[in-house]
Amino acid sequence: MKATEVVEKLKQKFPNQPEYIQAVSQVLGTIEEEYNKHPEFEKYNLIERLCIPDRVIQFRVNWVDDNGNVQTNMGYRIQHNNAIGPYKGGLRFHPSVNVDILKFLAFEQTFKNSLTTLPMGGAKGGSDFNPHGKSDGEVMRFCQAFMTELYRYIGPDCDVPAGDIGVGGREVGFLFGQYKRITHQFQGILTGKGQEFGGSLIRPEATGYGNVYFLEDMLKTRGESLKGKTVLVSGAGNVAQYTIEKLIQLGAKPVTCSDSNGYIYDPDGIDADKLAYIMELKNVRRGRIKEYAEKYGVKYVEGAKPWGEKADIATPCATQDEINGEAAKTLLANGVIAVSEGANMPSTPEAVKAFQDAKILYCPGKASNAGGVATSGLEMSQNSERLKWTREEVDEKLHSIMNNIHENCVKYGTEPDGYINYVKGANVAGFLKVANAMMAQGIC
Repeated sequence: MKATEVVEKLKQKFPNQPEYIQAVSQVLGTIEEEYNKHPEFEKYNLIERLCIPDRVIQFRVNWVDDNGNVQTNMGYRIQHNNAIGPYKGGLRFHPSVNVDILKFLAFEQTFKNSLTTLPMGGAKGGSDFNPHGKSDGEVMRFCQAFMTELYRYIGPDCDVPAGDIGVGGREVGFLFGQYKRITHQFQGILTGKGQEFGGSLIRPEATGYGNVYFLEDMLKTRGESLKGKTVLVSGAGNVAQYTIEKLIQLGAKPVTCSDSNGYIYDPDGIDADKLAYIMELKNVRRGRIKEYAEKYGVKYVEGAKPWGEKADIATPCATQDEINGEAAKTLLANGVIAVSEGANMPSTPEAVKAFQDAKILYCPGKASNAGGVATSGLEMSQNSERLKWTREEVDEKLHSIMNNIHENCVKYGTEPDGYINYVKGANVAGFLKVANAMMAQGIC
């Protein structure tokens, strides 16, 4: 297998899908050597079968706004691969959602889920609906209309969606309620549910906590710790909030936070009280991060990302492609020693190359942000057994899973000079498990 040839073939089949092609290119380039050690893979055309989703589901969603007007959005579900377990992946409600972005996310999700060692395949879905600025009634009616189409394709042993950007506890509750209403079944068909109806403790915190646990393990490979380190964090949603919380708990000093309008820089650090304000601002009032700057008298930069500020560590927790090549060079010039991705593919290929050429600690999101889906898997287990584990039990299992992911990345990613290529390690470890399962199951 030559990665470049496979990518060119996929470009011809799927023109105008740059995000998907970017994700595939990054993975194939790192697994090519390992793949070619297994001639049986090529005979069964395994790489192309792995790159192309099992199915792409898309549908129209009609809903009624508060003024009685009918609105129409698009809904999607990309069921990418279920070789190692039921399809698993989030639902994203955001104007940017399209087939291209969801295909890249579902592809990445397949490897991320494999890394957790839990029995979960890869999927992703969502809609171009924007919940921001909508009333609870409008969000509920949209979610009900969306689930009325989606319910045919999901189930506890088939496909178990979760939340993602724009889909939090409120949306998951409305989606779950409509599934139950239609099917008359109380099943674990969504994760990220409320505590009252089958949700797991630690699930809201999991992606952020897992990101920091992985970052901590990376630093240990160089005899470093988080204590006293300044950290740039982007985003202001769940992942960013709980990344900041865990950083504070482990003695680091997060100094930035951002939303789509701009970022704040607090040189004194975001402490527990300031974080509580951010959580109330974003989760309850759904305000803008600029209000933090006004309240605490700190720097706010409109329409920019925080990568120009000086710090020891950067952890992008907002969205894809938020660190480009120029931003990566700026981070390196300012002395950043580690980058741990809380978001999905937030660094462009140029940025990744810059980090790796500089030999800093860099981990892709498929490994460092796998804590969210890992805890979703733990929620699935609790639902299946009709059990509820304590906060401490879930956190302990999450920490153990992130440690294991790090160990596998080191195992498959350590290069002859001792540098740990976390991109290669994560891709190879995730790929081998899925590939071997596909081979064992024949052509299906």
